[in-house]
Amino acid sequence: MSIFDALILSLVEGLSEFLPVSSTGHLILVSKILAIEDSEFLKSFVVIIQLGAIMAVVLLYWRKILGSKGLWKNLLTSFIPTAVVGLVLYKIIKNLLLGNTMVVVVALFIGGLIMIWFEKTHQESKASTGEVSDLSIKQSFLIGCCQSLSVIPGISRSAASILGAMWLGVKRQAAVEFSFMLAIPTMIAATALDMVKNSFGFNLEEWLVLAVGLVGSFIFALLAVKYFLNFIQKNSLVAFGVYRIIIALLFWLFVR
Repeated sequence: MSIFDALILSLVEGLSEFLPVSSTGHLILVSKILAIEDSEFLKSFVVIIQLGAIMAVVLLYWRKILGSKGLWKNLLTSFIPTAVVGLVLYKIIKNLLLGNTMVVVVALFIGGLIMIWFEKTHQESKASTGEVSDLSIKQSFLIGCCQSLSVIPGISRSAASILGAMWLGVKRQAAVEFSFMLAIPTMIAATALDMVKNSFGFNLEEWLVLAVGLVGSFIFALLAVKYFLNFIQKNSLVAFGVYRIIIALLFWLFVR
């Protein structure tokens, strides 16, 4: 993988990590378009550079993150299901799912349909939870269960957690913010697990490529987080559902 490839993939990661379109799915599809060899390093790169995007959330929300014990209780409760699934299914995820373009295309398409259907049928109650620190333990745990579905590339971690939260009675903006912050323990753990499993066995060139990917994804994610939070306050997720369907069909017809 070249530095140019790393820059392109970091752009894709940074802009898509917090959008409900599956950053992992997009990284897999774009790496296919760029003809990057489907190697163990590429699979690790796809996982690890997401940590750069997560650091953007830490920078933007550090006051709220550090100032609320209730928030961390909810985040850690939500993290448990994904942690269990990730540990148990690590080999299946790494060897069978990551890099599988067919899985990505199908997940993007079906996820897009579900997103459109949900937005057309969901009605937010006035009694919905309006602050991330006010979520119950039950809500937090079930949101985590929804997020755990995103081990399938193309599902989208943010889409699963946002829709799951709204379905469980969380207001739209709070659902989006919780999804942003839930990415912190999730992606730190995913990165640490991958590095440990690989015994930190990257050569100097690979470390340089990873560094470019991490820095690039951090910078581009700063832009995406602010845009998405502003967008979601005024709009539904239907546009993202339509986008997912179009991308899935285009890749199926012209690239695959």
